[in-house]
Amino acid sequence: MPVNLTKGQKVSLTKDNPGLNKIVVGLGWDANQFDTGSQFDLDAAAFILGSNGKVASSDDFIFYGNKKDKSGSVEHLGDNRTGEGEGDDEQIRINLATMPASAERVAFTVTIYEAEARNQNFGQVSNAYIRVYNEETNEELVRYDLDEDFSIETAVIFAEVYKRGNEWKVNAMGSGYQGGLAALCANYGVEVE
Repeated sequence: MPVNLTKGQKVSLTKDNPGLNKIVVGLGWDANQFDTGSQFDLDAAAFILGSNGKVASSDDFIFYGNKKDKSGSVEHLGDNRTGEGEGDDEQIRINLATMPASAERVAFTVTIYEAEARNQNFGQVSNAYIRVYNEETNEELVRYDLDEDFSIETAVIFAEVYKRGNEWKVNAMGSGYQGGLAALCANYGVEVE
């Protein structure tokens, strides 16, 4: 039975699951029926962060345009441009055992593609969630349903997976940002062109 998290709650992934190495982070959402004249295209991404809260290089920014980090530990499993259908809209696979020693946390974010030009924001998105499951058994370990009302935000940090000692934990964040992907990249130290 998965643990249902609330905003700000932290829970261990590995304490009750010794030997857990391969996880998949699934992110999902639905667009409300607002007519903005454009389809909604939400994009999940992962930022591999060091002790300073920043990426070591742009290679540590994992998204549809850079699907795997250099170590092969974090892999984006593909872009869903419509968000239609049941289940996870996008997924990111992580091998905790092969994570670089310098990686202390991985932040999972979702942004709205061309949100400003399309006049879209997270206030028009519902049923957003993040879940973590064991890739080998398909057992869902934790889930966080975002219930905040993000009326002007175009980017949201859903959660982080982070290392504390020898343990991997999850922190349910639910933090919204204005400025979309560029704001997140600036926050995490990714150089954007």
